[in-house]
Amino acid sequence: MIGASEFPARSPQRLQVSFEFSPPKTEAAERTLWETVTRLTPLRPAFFSVTYGAGGSTRQRTHETVARLKKETGIDAAAHLTCVAATRGEIDDVARAYWDAGIRHIVALRGDPPTGMGTKYSPHAGGYENAAALVAGLKKIGDFQISVAGYPEKHPDSQSVEDDLDNLKRKVDAGADRCITQFFFDADDFLRFRDHAAQRGIKVPIVPGVMPVSNFQGITRMAALCGSKVPAWLAEMFQGLEEDIETRRMIAATVAGDLCRRLRNEGVEQFHFYTLNRADLTFAICHLLGVRPHEHTHDAR
Repeated sequence: MIGASEFPARSPQRLQVSFEFSPPKTEAAERTLWETVTRLTPLRPAFFSVTYGAGGSTRQRTHETVARLKKETGIDAAAHLTCVAATRGEIDDVARAYWDAGIRHIVALRGDPPTGMGTKYSPHAGGYENAAALVAGLKKIGDFQISVAGYPEKHPDSQSVEDDLDNLKRKVDAGADRCITQFFFDADDFLRFRDHAAQRGIKVPIVPGVMPVSNFQGITRMAALCGSKVPAWLAEMFQGLEEDIETRRMIAATVAGDLCRRLRNEGVEQFHFYTLNRADLTFAICHLLGVRPHEHTHDAR
């Protein structure tokens, strides 16, 4: 059990959180998303981010969701943008449309191959070859705040940890303001990554990406594709709970809360939550961290 005494008494104003959503595909999914936004907005996150489908498949829905988030919540909204299946000119046009819509924060990513995660990536003809090139291109369009991805356990396409850190350094040198990590379950992996990044001269904030897990089979499949390891102790925690949703959710909050507690004790003051468009687990973990609703907020409904 995680006791309140385990969480250091630090000012909530110092702790920043941000939340990631996916653009909804159906009316029911849209209702769920905006219920989630309404629940999480009072926590006053530093920003919301909205993912971008493979090959730009959710381009319009991402744009609409980002624009609505900013308008209706007053919270900074960040749009994911990838290099996949588009020329530089096409990507630049998308970026300019965001700038014209008042969006000043982009999460710049290489993106997954159009043929799916786990297959070989090839740059699009006439497109940005990688995330570092995309960052540099975005900076020529406008003074965007830019977040990029980092991989505590190494990106699957990188030849080595050193090569992976070199790639992150190129993204930062091109103008990135922040690194948000892939999800992970071992705090030591993040802390080692943060230390190695600092040794490479990477001075931007390294923000842990936290994925609260209640569907263990789903996270196992996702982890296998993105290069995150699933510890044996985590598998044991969920063993025999396939039909017990409530217990799974309690364990999910405990595991993620313990991870965040450890990272806070190591000086981490920013957390990015992969919400999967659901509010309850993320809200609970934020509560444990001392991030509580503010009284005067916009209504996101």
